[in-house]
Amino acid sequence: MPTRTPTLLKAGLAHVQFETIHPFLDGNGRVGRLLITLILSAEQMLRAPMLYLSLYFKDNRAEYYERLQRVRTHGEWEEWMRFFYEGVALVAEQASETTDAVMQLFDRNQRAVVMRGGRAAVTALRVFELAKKKAVISIPDAARELGLSHPTTSMAVKFLEQAGILVEATGKQRDRRYIYDEYVRILCDGPKVASGLADGGARRRKKKPR
Repeated sequence: MPTRTPTLLKAGLAHVQFETIHPFLDGNGRVGRLLITLILSAEQMLRAPMLYLSLYFKDNRAEYYERLQRVRTHGEWEEWMRFFYEGVALVAEQASETTDAVMQLFDRNQRAVVMRGGRAAVTALRVFELAKKKAVISIPDAARELGLSHPTTSMAVKFLEQAGILVEATGKQRDRRYIYDEYVRILCDGPKVASGLADGGARRRKKKPR
């Protein structure tokens, strides 16, 4: 009976094989990196496509290309898979830290809305839930999606703006858009954390003599 290939091993091998075939004139790197996430999702190792190795490969670009090339020229599969596994571990740690920070932010902001109280807080919580999903909203779009009137939605957005949760991002009088600023900053800072982890991992790795 054939032995089932472990999912991470399958993803790592598939990436090398795809990059070696190089089937397209452009976009092979992007598709090859996406292939990793698609395999992990299809094999139900990920509930959502939240593991991206692009930054890890970029921060360790020289070693990444060297490992790919030496698989082709010297059959060094084990060295490639060690490099790949370390990247998965580092990026997964960063994703976990980012998720924890986001969940703490959501909880803190929800409690802030409830504590402010008043009738507007009920509608503000509905708009807040939408902002958690979209990060950037406008009053007309929020009103339409939530089935609320424009004035009611406007009051809820103003409530969240005064609470420091939403920030007007356009500086215009019309067609305004509001951003869940701290949420977006956490998401944007996540790759910086990954970069630090990747750099640390690169320093910790000992080069094997050839």
